[in-house]
Amino acid sequence: MTINEKLASELSINQWQVDNAVALIDEGNTIPFISRYRKEATGQLNDEVLRNLEERLNYLRNMEQKRADIKRIIEEQGKLTPELIEEIDKAEKLTELEDIYRPFRPKRRTRATVAKEKGLEPLAITILAQVKTDKTLEEIASEYINEEKEVLTAQDAINGALDIIAEEISDNADYRKFIRDITFRTGILSSKASTEEDSVYSIYYDFSEPVTKIASHRILAINRGEAEKFLSVSISCDEEKILNKIKRKELSKEETIFTESIILAIEDSYKRLIAPSIERDIRNELTDIAQEQAISIFKVNLKNLLMQPPIKNKTVIGLDPGYRTGCKVGVVDGTGKVLDTAVIYVTHSTNQYESAKELIKTLIKKYNVNLISIGNGTASRETEKFVADTLKDVKEDVKYIITNEAGASVYSASKLGAEEFPDFDVTQRSAVSIARRAQDPLSELVKIDPKSIGVGQYQHDMNPKRLDEALGGVVEDCVNSVGVDLNTASAPLLQYISGISSAIAKNIVVYREEEGKFKNRNQLKKVSKLGPKAFEQCAGFLRITDGDNILDNTSVHPESYDFTKILLERTGYTADDISTGKIKDIKDKLSKADIKKLSEETGVGIPTIEDILDEILKPGRDPRDNIEAPMLRTDVMDIKDIKVGMTMSGTVRNVVDFGAFVDIGVHQDGLIHISKLSDKFVKHPTDVVSIGDVIEVEVIDVDINKNRISLSRVIK
Repeated sequence: MTINEKLASELSINQWQVDNAVALIDEGNTIPFISRYRKEATGQLNDEVLRNLEERLNYLRNMEQKRADIKRIIEEQGKLTPELIEEIDKAEKLTELEDIYRPFRPKRRTRATVAKEKGLEPLAITILAQVKTDKTLEEIASEYINEEKEVLTAQDAINGALDIIAEEISDNADYRKFIRDITFRTGILSSKASTEEDSVYSIYYDFSEPVTKIASHRILAINRGEAEKFLSVSISCDEEKILNKIKRKELSKEETIFTESIILAIEDSYKRLIAPSIERDIRNELTDIAQEQAISIFKVNLKNLLMQPPIKNKTVIGLDPGYRTGCKVGVVDGTGKVLDTAVIYVTHSTNQYESAKELIKTLIKKYNVNLISIGNGTASRETEKFVADTLKDVKEDVKYIITNEAGASVYSASKLGAEEFPDFDVTQRSAVSIARRAQDPLSELVKIDPKSIGVGQYQHDMNPKRLDEALGGVVEDCVNSVGVDLNTASAPLLQYISGISSAIAKNIVVYREEEGKFKNRNQLKKVSKLGPKAFEQCAGFLRITDGDNILDNTSVHPESYDFTKILLERTGYTADDISTGKIKDIKDKLSKADIKKLSEETGVGIPTIEDILDEILKPGRDPRDNIEAPMLRTDVMDIKDIKVGMTMSGTVRNVVDFGAFVDIGVHQDGLIHISKLSDKFVKHPTDVVSIGDVIEVEVIDVDINKNRISLSRVIK
């Protein structure tokens, strides 16, 4: 099978789709661009499938390079045979390739290499040959005594020869494959306490589960417990079955004077060399699987968080709660412009509390505030009660929302935060960020390292490079699916647009500051370093709301402007009719036959024509507008007010392997276990709930001492 054939088989798509997608990727096209503007070439593969394809393509190409390197190294040793070539070509996994290469890999100094240096390899060959003889093993071994090489006795010689045999058995690729398979299929992973100290890992102090059944989140928890010295971990399996198989292969049918020694070498090889290595391999594989699962969940959660609908055209007060240093206040208008900042103290004296109320009421009146966004960190509960108390004295229609502030402090202390608000201190930047997150989560959250956003599980235990690649792809897909306003977007937001690097993003902002607002997309060609390829990749994702051409406020690509003109003329409209809404019946004027004929005449694919029709019907549309808006509140409850049996609405804040955490307005999120998410079997929580979903829940347990709330989803 070629790489492309493997990809088609693995992804269950057509060969031509893979061939075209790979060609487009190799030409330097980005995944968002291919997904949106090359649908005909790929058969409308979406960005998720394309990213999976690209990941596997890179993996398989790396495998091919590894195969070639292994063949070259073995050939240089003069040991490459047709049988070895066949084995190398058949290997499907990196571990299989490593097993084949193992005997040929340059070795560090081992007991076996030391024995070979002492001239004991011929003795090892003699022992393995198991030829019948009248001599004893000691008599044969005594011939290898050499004081110069520190082989002082026959037993020294035998021991060295057995070390050579043990390593040879350990290097056998067939044995390793068999042992790895049986250990994976029948192995039991166990963890024991390494300390008497109580910890969050106490449930794993005496834990065991079959390797094939252990859940991914348990693997990651056990790994962390081991790294923090709370747990010792091991994998056990049927050693007797493994040893018997090797013995059947290595021992002659009739017992000889060498039999007992070979058995000792087999047992030493397994226990000292093979088992620890295989255990590491399996635990690494389990960790890789668990990490991929965690990354997959993180990707889903991050996408749902980034795609939360913006609360548009609202003046917002952002509150970054705190005890000793007070609660930081940032006021921003509907465009995100900072209007005011302050510090209030809501957890100190009564006088300061009342002064804080008066200040917030003054800010609400002065700036016509519509919404208060409260960070969910330290002192959030007290701040929420303060806001609810204050709003009771306010005539204006003002509501509040609890905003996940994860990463706000990271942004505030970052170089980017300092560049954006050089005159603000760290806490002021954080309050502004919390306000802007409510207005437009996507635009604000792209400024923060995705790992710091806090919607995953065990993200700090992931492979950093792999996690960055996966989450960066999610952010890129989200930003491009929404599109950005070319005249207001920040450089951090622009750099996620297809084809735009960090340097080009900064150059766009500089051009905007020096030349004024962009009036049309063609002006992008004047931006430093933004060449023809970058323009092709980015133009369709950048919007100009009040420019020269209404199509610049849609995701219609400039390469399709001439066709769009033909389309409008064919239906009796002009571009001016798009902005006035006169074309609302344009789809009624085009039958499927008309669209097919138009496609054949112009060479523009049917999917592209359908996309263009959707775009010109709703210029400036935001796909997030179709998502349910977040819950806004005016009052607060305490965990003590929560009773078993109560039903209420809540917002899903995080989704993990074992369930979903839901904000029900009591500061402490409640947990819906996976078994309580539906009245049907749920394979994974992400199948039925997403971050930002507003759902109805019933309280099934409250533990005030442990601050835990257990919920069940109300199924209607």
